Amino acid sequence: MKPAAASASFSGPFALGSLCAPDQAPFPALVIPGERVLDLRAALAEPALTTRQIFERWHELLPRLHELAADTAAGWQPLEGLRVQAPVEPRQIFQSGANYRQHVIDLEVAHRAPDDPRTVEEARAEIAAVMDRRAAEDLPYAFIGLPSAITGPYDDVVLPSWAEQPDWELELALVIGRPAQRVSVEDALDHVAGYTIANDLTDRATVFRRDMKAIGTDWLRSKNAPGFTPLGPWIVPAGSIADPSDLRVTLKLNGDTMQDESTKDMLFGVARLVSYISQTAQLLPGDLVLTGSPAGNGIHWGRLLRDGDVMEGSITGLGVQRTRCVAEAL
Repeated sequence: MKPAAASASFSGPFALGSLCAPDQAPFPALVIPGERVLDLRAALAEPALTTRQIFERWHELLPRLHELAADTAAGWQPLEGLRVQAPVEPRQIFQSGANYRQHVIDLEVAHRAPDDPRTVEEARAEIAAVMDRRAAEDLPYAFIGLPSAITGPYDDVVLPSWAEQPDWELELALVIGRPAQRVSVEDALDHVAGYTIANDLTDRATVFRRDMKAIGTDWLRSKNAPGFTPLGPWIVPAGSIADPSDLRVTLKLNGDTMQDESTKDMLFGVARLVSYISQTAQLLPGDLVLTGSPAGNGIHWGRLLRDGDVMEGSITGLGVQRTRCVAEAL
């Protein structure tokens, strides 16, 4: 399949990306509407600059990025012909599970034991009550992902031969722009530089340990195969997103809409997640926080990913990613 054409479609005057010409090293880029890009290594006279280093100096560089985006005389070049890579290389990835109310209800119902005496309606009502209690008690569920699982927004996704039930999970992801440790909910958004799109693929068959049920979930195996986290295409500054709790998350599989939900369905919003994670870990500039996936996953539809499938994921104001699934060559 021919790689999808990149589009500079996003909210605000500019976004950040990581691009490369054929057979050349990637470079951090300022991207503006009209499919124009600017090599920030040259524009900022820093030949070794990386996207992550931009986030390490986010509050210093943000005004300069605005100036460059408005400078028509800067060394702009067309986006066409450049490969779009994952927009940042984080040191750490924090992922939120069970964070969309309807998604959790659907998953719990789908994973009911065969001898569960409850009707579907009874199970849904009981699980909904648990979700409401979690939200009231302020107990998000977070775990750690591997940077090696990240791939570009238009790259093929290899489905491992051992993955029996590979599934999609489109998510809003935020990028940290200032170290955060033990920050309050009120101050948490000051540490968020921008937002991007992540598809947190999951092999449903290996989520739960069959040999050690008391151990619970196995996120290493189920979520961290190479390329299981397509990221991007762009990082849109937080100031260009009016309300991260009111964005539409949409995933299409071979053109059919499977996920289409608002971030309003989150149990815990961006500020609460950042604050919660920071009580234990130190969030670093360039780190990612994935905020969970809404309802409409493959396990709900009874249709998991297979060779040749094409996923197209979009979130309001953040652009579109498009990836093809390829079976692992044995």
